Amino acid sequence: MQSSIQISKIITETLQDFWGYDSFRDSQEDIINTIISGKDTIALLPTGGGKSLCYQLPALVLEGTCLVISPLLALMKDQVQQLKSKGIEAEYLSSELDEAQEEEIYGRCIEGLTKLLYVSPERLQNKNFLERIEEISISFIAVDEAHCISEWGQDFRPSYQNIKNFRNQFKSVPCLALTATATPKVIDDIKVKLGFNQYLIFKKSFKRDNISIFIDEVSDKYQYIFDLLKNTNSSGIIYVRTRKDAEDLSYFLQGKKLQNVDFFHAGLSVKEKHQKQEKWLKSNQNVLISTNAFGMGIDKDNVQFVIHFSPPASLENYYQEIGRAGRNGEKSYAFLLWNEQELLNLDQVFQNQTPSKKEFLRTISYLYSKFMIGENELPEQIFELSISKIQEFTKISQAKIKNVLNFMHNQELIYLNTSKNLSTLELKFEVYDLENLPKKESYFIELLLRNIDGLSSHKAPFSEANLCKKLGVESKELKARLREIHKKGFVDYLDGSLDSIRFLKQREDRTFEGKWWNLFEQIQKNKLQKWEEMKFYTRNKDFCKMKLILTYFGEKNAKNCGNCYVCTEKNPTNNQQSLEKQILEALTKRAATIDELAIMLHFHQREALQDHLIFLLELGKIKMLDFRTYTIK
Repeated sequence: MQSSIQISKIITETLQDFWGYDSFRDSQEDIINTIISGKDTIALLPTGGGKSLCYQLPALVLEGTCLVISPLLALMKDQVQQLKSKGIEAEYLSSELDEAQEEEIYGRCIEGLTKLLYVSPERLQNKNFLERIEEISISFIAVDEAHCISEWGQDFRPSYQNIKNFRNQFKSVPCLALTATATPKVIDDIKVKLGFNQYLIFKKSFKRDNISIFIDEVSDKYQYIFDLLKNTNSSGIIYVRTRKDAEDLSYFLQGKKLQNVDFFHAGLSVKEKHQKQEKWLKSNQNVLISTNAFGMGIDKDNVQFVIHFSPPASLENYYQEIGRAGRNGEKSYAFLLWNEQELLNLDQVFQNQTPSKKEFLRTISYLYSKFMIGENELPEQIFELSISKIQEFTKISQAKIKNVLNFMHNQELIYLNTSKNLSTLELKFEVYDLENLPKKESYFIELLLRNIDGLSSHKAPFSEANLCKKLGVESKELKARLREIHKKGFVDYLDGSLDSIRFLKQREDRTFEGKWWNLFEQIQKNKLQKWEEMKFYTRNKDFCKMKLILTYFGEKNAKNCGNCYVCTEKNPTNNQQSLEKQILEALTKRAATIDELAIMLHFHQREALQDHLIFLLELGKIKMLDFRTYTIK
């Protein structure tokens, strides 16, 4: 048996060899030692606190394979790619892999070559997986985003409930639960639902000393953001609520000659997402305008600012997103823009997207009827989905329909795909029967066979744009012909530019009226409660912004941060003479608007600057060039 000194040396050497660090951040080493000693552990580390290292490093030190349970395929892929780039053997299992690929992964785990195996919580109910995992030596189980196990947490995933039963197969195997956003209520849920009896908990303070928080009541947000970006050359993220907001703001800023901005959202193709993400990751100046689809699992340490174009849905979301700034320890900034009318509008949005029980059941009933799925049936194929057609038939708003569909997706009843993908085509007859088809159809399908690789033997993905070029036809004409032969039953065609749906569980109407409606109703109430808390946080001007966050996450006796706008305005060092001197020095360099001055002077609040500018105007030390711009006199 190795001594604690030898183990400590191995841990330090592993950290240096694979990650290039000489020392750990707070709590990391203690968490790693606890897992290596075989104890169940809860690790509560803020965003950017180095959660991944807490299970990746002990996975290398211990014999066997670490089983990592993670909620998102994209997150698993990113983690595996990063680990492989460091020379660490890691793999993931997903439904997109074929049987041969899965067998190869299982084989490498059995041989002890793969040190980390990432799986979704749904995989824990897969019969083949449960059989094969018995052959693998599991070093420990890591549950990432552990707050998903709680109905009171963000992004509740019922499949996380499977982990406790799964652990009964491996009673001697320790478990590490990791999360960055958990209130005391959620932590209690994690303990119970993972079956933790004797365990250690490590909770690092959520306080981020290097982030200065600014919350501005702004009417013209476009101008505010333009003024901010033209005065900075740093890398940042701007979070917006909708895909349209992301695109519109990006086009506005590019129209103002800011070329270092781009947009990102879930509606982009996989290729577009990858290109935009890679460009941003490798740049020191690029700014990405995104919905909350972006950020999870992204490891970029030089993000200097995060701007929220509107208040997010909860303090959990807000804290996680601002935590993507300043991971290198450098001074960084978080801006939240809002106005009263917007809060009233968002109140209305939340109300308008919450269906009644009747609307909830009518949406689901239409969904199954549309695709002719009977009670206890589970179709294998993927269907095209048109939300506008559901709305047309049910007379229910699109916001409510999307809410129901997202709920079904999150509860793993369906897989809802809203991203752009390649289209797919599959023959519904044997190739040798082609000559028996009507002449018009056989000629067209023969063209498809010559131009789409693999179509003769299996469901084939293809680019419609490329096929249009090859055939010399317009997109509209091609789609019409493909839909025509699909309708006649010769092929199965799925348009990759449209939303699609795959049913994951059999239809059981009684569960929707009871179990699923009750859960949906509880989640809606939880959302509204979190929104009310977010509104209070946004409006309040009396309490330190970081302290409010810390209190929300259960940190008692939290002190003022000294960095947020509430603290700096109350700080006696920021007296009148000091601020007036800074204003004069800034205007000596160039004329500026009040918004530009706020940014040039390390983000002072507009209200405070306004008073001082009026005072300096009265003294005759500055003058106005126009109704917005100030200069030295």
